[in-house]
Amino acid sequence: MRLSTEQLPQHLTRGLAPLYTVFGDEPLLALEATDRIRTMARAAGYDEREVLIAEQHFDWSQLGISGDSQSLFASRRILELRIPNGKPGNEGGQALQDFCARLPASTVTLIYLPGVDWRAQKTSWFAALAAAGVMVEAKQVARSALPGWLAGRLKTQQQHADEEALEFIADRVEGNLFAAYQEVQKLALLFPPGKLAYEQIEEAVLDVARFDVSDLAHAVIAGDAQHLARVLDGLRGEGTAPPLVLWAIIEEIRAVGKFLAALAAGRPRQQALREARIWGAERQNLILDHIGHFTTPQIESAILHAAAIDRMIKGLAKGEVWDELLRLGLRFVQMPRPAAGKTR
Repeated sequence: MRLSTEQLPQHLTRGLAPLYTVFGDEPLLALEATDRIRTMARAAGYDEREVLIAEQHFDWSQLGISGDSQSLFASRRILELRIPNGKPGNEGGQALQDFCARLPASTVTLIYLPGVDWRAQKTSWFAALAAAGVMVEAKQVARSALPGWLAGRLKTQQQHADEEALEFIADRVEGNLFAAYQEVQKLALLFPPGKLAYEQIEEAVLDVARFDVSDLAHAVIAGDAQHLARVLDGLRGEGTAPPLVLWAIIEEIRAVGKFLAALAAGRPRQQALREARIWGAERQNLILDHIGHFTTPQIESAILHAAAIDRMIKGLAKGEVWDELLRLGLRFVQMPRPAAGKTR
């Protein structure tokens, strides 16, 4: 069984499974999920707890030994295994499969992994975990879903706000879910239950957004000019090196160009995505949804523009680098979608 972190509370009302694997790219949601499972287990009488951390040089035989051991002091226990890098290796993978083949009695096993890419999800050890227990995925909350997430969190503390206020919070905590959580908690401390006015939120919420260069690619492909400008401002304020920013933008533009070329050569979409080295379902769907904004001449012109920005960065040409980086991105976000039945 595979659940999202939002589905986990309802699942736990029906009882505990013997094995849970919590994984994903959002640490806050993963932490909350493991806390929920642990709390439910303790309430059900699983009083003893053992924690194994599979760091470098971890002896994987400990997992089997822990699984076979029986407590002298408690009839029920929680066995936790944390794999910080998400890569158990050959020895660990086999140990996990062996463990899943004979789960220990009177034990709730809780395994934590960070983000697991698609390759790891196709391994035998990951399949064994999925077959033997419940997989709980802590997905990152997309910007478009963030106001709804905030509304849900406010509801748990008997507060609510209108759409404009939720968008205001989302803009200031984007890319930092821990900060979003803290800001919601702060609103509970500052104001009573009920509706929160926009002015109250504006005064209370700090601008704590954090971005990385991968956010730029999303903004360019999605055609979101406002988001692009905000990410660039954030990266500039945090002292991000302009060459890294330029690389992030142009690598995505080149990938789209390769994808367009493959489609023009008659390749099926999935093959074209592979040839362009566009991996991951989220990134692939984003590009497929917005490919109508792009043309080959547009890509070629952008690459020439990027070369000019590179010369500015190296001091070989005059110009405001950050302004030009914004203009480079705006080449795409400002392009109108072609009319149906016409070519560009």
